[in-house]
Amino acid sequence: MGSIRIYKGMPPLTEEQIRRLDELGKMSDDEIDFSDIPKLTKEELSKFKPARLRKQKQNIAS
Repeated sequence: MGSIRIYKGMPPLTEEQIRRLDELGKMSDDEIDFSDIPKLTKEELSKFKPARLRKQKQNIAS
């Protein structure tokens, strides 16, 4: 399970939002309903490109 991340500039979460996120975090993947998400066509899938990975910063010792 993941954790809640707060980013700079985000408004604070309400108690209700925190409660809902806690409930969702306890759900198994099998309990998630994906039926409202349209399936992608082969043409749409063919346009996907791999995500670019960030280059790791190198620490150069002097």
